[in-house]
Amino acid sequence: MSRVANNPVDIPKGVETKLTDSQVSVKGSKGELVLQLHRSVGVSQDGTQLKIAAKDDSREANAMSGTFRALINNMMQGVSKGFQKKLELQGVGFRAKAQGKTVNLTLGYSHPIDYQLPDGVTAETPSVTEILISGVDKQLVGQVAAEIRDFRRPEPYKGKGIRYANERVYRKEAKKK
Repeated sequence: MSRVANNPVDIPKGVETKLTDSQVSVKGSKGELVLQLHRSVGVSQDGTQLKIAAKDDSREANAMSGTFRALINNMMQGVSKGFQKKLELQGVGFRAKAQGKTVNLTLGYSHPIDYQLPDGVTAETPSVTEILISGVDKQLVGQVAAEIRDFRRPEPYKGKGIRYANERVYRKEAKKK
């Protein structure tokens, strides 16, 4: 049985929830998110808490109840506080510039890269070697950060590339004669 689903999800102040049989809607100061529920998971509201329970005792229902508890908790945090990922560019001439819904990247290729941001995600460039990605959907923010990082992953010999702010790149020793 999932132990994660046993913990109720606290509803922060200023967040409204709307429950139906098949979905959960959460609205807060940062935005609004909707989640379609799995057929074997039920959600009920008890005051300022949401309780997630499996509808039957199957293994799949127990696993899904824990998964959906984590997803609903991430939704609560997203609409109240938001999520951020910070990327750093390391390399000579590597630059980034955010312009509206586009991030312009110069990464040592023969052409610049223009990455279009999806709806619900914003990007800032406090300096030319830093990118701050923010939004209310944790999965979407992480996906955008991973897609930008994939344009030039950090390589192990010189450490050049795009990396997360807290990422440690293990360096290899160069070939000896």
